[in-house]
Amino acid sequence: MFLGIDVGTFESKGVLVDAHGEVVAEARRRHGISTPAPGHVEQHPLEVWWADVVAIARELTAHLDARDLAGVGVSAIGPCVVATDADLAPLRPGILYGIDTRATAQIERITSALGEDEILRRTGNTLTSQSAGPKIAWLADEEPDVWREARWFMTSQSFLVAKLTGEVTIDHGTAGYFHPLYDLAEARWDVTGCEDFIDVERLPRLGWATDIAGPTTAAASRETGIPVGTPVIIGTTDAPAEAVGSGVVAEGQLMAMYGSSGYFIRVGESLRVHPKLWSAPFVFPGTYVLAAGTSTAGTATRWLADLLALTEADDGATFAALVELAAESEPGARGVLALPHFAGERTPFQDPLSRGALIGLGLEHTRADMARAVLEGVGHSIAAAIAAFEEAAAPVSRVTAIGGATRNPFILGTVSTVTGLDQDVADSAGGAFGDAVLAAIGVGAIVSPTEAAGWTSIRTTVRPDAGSQERLRADHADFTALYTALSDLQHRRAPRV
Repeated sequence: MFLGIDVGTFESKGVLVDAHGEVVAEARRRHGISTPAPGHVEQHPLEVWWADVVAIARELTAHLDARDLAGVGVSAIGPCVVATDADLAPLRPGILYGIDTRATAQIERITSALGEDEILRRTGNTLTSQSAGPKIAWLADEEPDVWREARWFMTSQSFLVAKLTGEVTIDHGTAGYFHPLYDLAEARWDVTGCEDFIDVERLPRLGWATDIAGPTTAAASRETGIPVGTPVIIGTTDAPAEAVGSGVVAEGQLMAMYGSSGYFIRVGESLRVHPKLWSAPFVFPGTYVLAAGTSTAGTATRWLADLLALTEADDGATFAALVELAAESEPGARGVLALPHFAGERTPFQDPLSRGALIGLGLEHTRADMARAVLEGVGHSIAAAIAAFEEAAAPVSRVTAIGGATRNPFILGTVSTVTGLDQDVADSAGGAFGDAVLAAIGVGAIVSPTEAAGWTSIRTTVRPDAGSQERLRADHADFTALYTALSDLQHRRAPRV
């Protein structure tokens, strides 16, 4: 058996997978985020991440004989910044990935000091809210006591793997988002010009996702129920684990993750760089990704359901009610257009100060029109992100869609209709399944990732809708124009972080 646990933005999930790729047991835990200030998005490493891992591991290990567990893989949201002391005690809540936009001033300062060309040369990326380096600099500037006391600056799965094994590690794929501290071409840390806020000795040991970080310690075993000595892989961030779990492992394949935010990974065998996209190593040596992300997807639907008083005790009923309401409108939401930048935006605008907007509202419009407009707006934002791959001359041979929002026909339908791409919706157990696959590869039970790709099944395929294509593509052009028209005003009005 292989145990995989994935800690997401709002939910953690674990699975036990056998040697044939069958999920024999699974467990889930819900949690929330903390937003202590505008642009600040946090979670506590012990109270949220580790507590979920402990609860899920204890539940799942009760299903097996200790001798049957061959390996453990853990993934988590990222890149996050977690500051701990030498005993791995967190010194503050973890600072989340690109949805946390607090480090705007540090991004500007570091870019000015190093130069945009040097940052792009070194990291294959420009600095954005997705970059972990400026968030470490923010700690040095704004919380110097925490910064001085920190022995380690790591990410979410690094912390969890360290709690399991005592080893502080990070995979190359996640390190590739610690811009500007990672040299992409040479696959090593490089903190040149950043010595005022970081040194290499305070960063985790680098390795590949399938490398063994170490055995489970006795202390971790007592908490989790995972047998002492069980191999734990270094692991990776949730999105690459999702890609592996959905069978996206080969050249030109794109994983579209419809979660709390949108995240998109194109796998390739050669390094590609484009300023609107993120370049990083993938989970296996000799493989790379071009990635894109939006700041809101599922979070926007949750906000919308709450705003329209559709919230039910069960999430499934809540989102079913939202879809039912939106269906009362029509493609194009009877002229209402939404810009769903409720937490800024990442690809392709890379603008943390952008905010949400609705235009075209009249007295004739209804709650259904608002619901349809916001859901289609999320689709427009995702379509804009996916279009950046074409701009980067990185053709997409296949799209595999995963995540909770794949059950929303208005979001997926808008994306396919605007982009012209079919989307195979994977019936996958998600990142936790990918973690189990990576663990199986790590201990040698699976020879190649393509072997595990055969374990993935497709639930349905979403295709462009010819009947709404003219309307939605015209709206998409207006969507981009709306962002451009509002940009200066949004920047003046948005709270500075």
